[in-house]
This record gives sequence, C-alpha cells and structure tokens, in this order.
Amino acid sequence: MLNGRLPDLKNEQTHRAVLLLGSNLGDRLHHLEAALDAITHTAGQVEKTSAVYETQPWGVTGQPNYLNAALILRTHLSPADLLNELKAIEQREGRTDRKKYASRTLDIDILFYDDLVLNLKELTIPHPKLHLRRFALVPLDEIVPGLQHPVLNKSVRQLVAACEDHLDVKLFEP
Repeated sequence: MLNGRLPDLKNEQTHRAVLLLGSNLGDRLHHLEAALDAITHTAGQVEKTSAVYETQPWGVTGQPNYLNAALILRTHLSPADLLNELKAIEQREGRTDRKKYASRTLDIDILFYDDLVLNLKELTIPHPKLHLRRFALVPLDEIVPGLQHPVLNKSVRQLVAACEDHLDVKLFEP
C-alpha cells in the first residue's frame, strides 16, 4: 500500500483502469456519452463498457435518479494524470459542485487501477466505498465479474452478493 505520494509509473506501460460514470442533472445520457467520447480521445482506449443503469441516489434523499455505467480503460496515464484528466472532463460537462453526494452533471470515479492499492487524500484506489454501493457493483459485475478486489480479496461477483445496499439499480430504458 502506498501512503503519502502517487507512484511514478512509466508512461510507456499500459495500465488497466476501471471507471464508473454517473450523472443525475440535465441530459444525463448525453453527459455519459460525452464523457465516454472524451475519455477515448484523451485518456486511452476504452476496452469494454457496461449497459447504462438508472439508480437511486446513494447517501442522500431528494435528488433525481442517476444514470451509471462502468468501463474498462487501457491507459498510459499515471493514476494522478488520469485523475486530472477525468476532473477536466467533468468540468467540461458542467460539473461545478464538489460537495459530497451533491447532484452533478457528471461524476467519474477510478474504481481500480491495475492491482494498485493507494491511499492518498486526493485519490484512494480501489474506491473506498465500492463494496457498499450496488450502483457501482452491478455495472462492474456485467463487465468484470471475476475481478479481484486487491484489499478485500473478493471478486466483484462476491461483492455484489454480499452488498447490503438495496437501492434500485435497473437497466436504463430511454
């Protein structure tokens, strides 16, 4: 586990990052599509994407439902550079509020990056609340059911089965 600084990963090496996209403001589907397009043009090659799911907001009430989708990205970017690029994409799609659990036009989280375990103020990998959130686990189960969580030592499929979150996660029908 790394604490205190981001690792210096060689840019020539290709890394596998697993991301989660979410939107609950404005044209939610457009924001996800724009994010996917931007990620493809600036961060690497998208290898696989999940279906889009409509999900109840987690951690708060009184917000519109989210659209969520997961993807696998092959990237030459380091975790820090990837995070910076994803934050820039969020801003280009109109994200302004950084309050915890606030509604947003676009949110992009790094769930996994290779088998890296990282615990910094600005970035924790794997995502620290992943195992608690069906809205993230269900799309992941679609594209990487056997992926092992490097801290919990359980597959995504096992995490879904053990998850105590019972909020609605259903396929989005436009």
